[in-house]
Amino acid sequence: MRYRRAGLVKVLACTAVLAAAATACGSGGSGTTADGKTELTVATFNEFGYEDLFKEYEAANPNVKITHRKTGQGAPHHQNLFTKLGAGSGLADIEAVEEGYLSQVMAKSGQFENLKEIGPAEVRDDRWLQWKVDAVTTKDGKLIGYGTDIGPLAMCYRKDMLDAAGLPSDPEGVKALFATWDSYFQAGDTYVQKTGKPWFDSAAQIFNPMHNQAKVGYFDRDDKLSIETNDDKKIWDQVTGAVSRGQSAKLVAWSKEWQTGFKESAFATKTCPSWMLGVIEGNAGPDHKGKWAVTAAFPGGGGNWGGSYLTIPKQGKNKAEAVKLAAWLTAPEQQIKAFVAKGTFPSQTQALISPELLNKTSDYFGGEKVGLLFSEQANKVAGAQYKGPQDGEIQDNVIAPALQAVEQGTSAEDGWKQAVEGAKKAAK
Repeated sequence: MRYRRAGLVKVLACTAVLAAAATACGSGGSGTTADGKTELTVATFNEFGYEDLFKEYEAANPNVKITHRKTGQGAPHHQNLFTKLGAGSGLADIEAVEEGYLSQVMAKSGQFENLKEIGPAEVRDDRWLQWKVDAVTTKDGKLIGYGTDIGPLAMCYRKDMLDAAGLPSDPEGVKALFATWDSYFQAGDTYVQKTGKPWFDSAAQIFNPMHNQAKVGYFDRDDKLSIETNDDKKIWDQVTGAVSRGQSAKLVAWSKEWQTGFKESAFATKTCPSWMLGVIEGNAGPDHKGKWAVTAAFPGGGGNWGGSYLTIPKQGKNKAEAVKLAAWLTAPEQQIKAFVAKGTFPSQTQALISPELLNKTSDYFGGEKVGLLFSEQANKVAGAQYKGPQDGEIQDNVIAPALQAVEQGTSAEDGWKQAVEGAKKAAK
């Protein structure tokens, strides 16, 4: 499922804000304002927390005028990106790219600047977590994006619902339940047997992070489809087996029924990237404050779901100035400011040890030090899985529907055939 940017600050401040409406993506200008300033256009989506940072940069660089093209949601932003890449003109000087679309961007990496060549010399790879850098580095070693935020994974759960099943419910006690996927599904069996209620929200929300932990994704590094030779069949069997034993609430993520499911206590556990805390609070509402908890554990060790990059398209008019701004926006100091503004969890190594981040707590989640917790989880991510050109299409349009079919009664075997056939068609 595509990443939905939802600020962790919403949790820290105990507020929930609806996503902004989408705005139109304009075409490029001359690159210079009427009064002779260098105009830098920056295209982002949802909330990056950059509004005040743009003002700060303009104040320090009076020769620069920043024009922000902000789209309410990720899909129209990326549609505009790919359309104008094809057209050869019209893109902003800086274009944000979300990880769910990164494989498509990497397939067109020749249309983006190599930031190792044009970026400021002081910006080194060790500014970011290594897996964040690896994901946006081409096979021949070119870096086409500076990392912004990430979505390190933990597990969220309902304390009262685990109590009802006689399972541990304190953040330390539940770690054993979430140590491995085997222990997670075993706990799910116990929960279903004791309560007769689902353990998790949907099969796709479990399959995707399991798949992303594997060494080989839907494609190998030669861009050959690997769904029949990697670990996906084993993962499929684990997830669909849990579905057959009543562990799934069979809800389609981001649907109205899924959103209502939080309020109606339709499931007990949730795979939980840092930004999911705001989603849970917004959907579950004030009546469930203190019932939801988050623990510094994730089956299989760790993982990431979400996050973005800033890229410099070659068609831009002010590439030299644009890369300076992109470097400044992704420096640790600015990323902490963006985190404070909108809860975008930073990917920079120095930002991850900032007291301002580590000391952040959440009243909604029982006073948990969520900044420290997710910083620890970010450092558990083993590495960046290689993503082939059609990776996102297979995940969203093939695997998710096949899993939903199983949840609605299709056999696991037929669902797997549907997934494999769909992946082969997508990869052609």
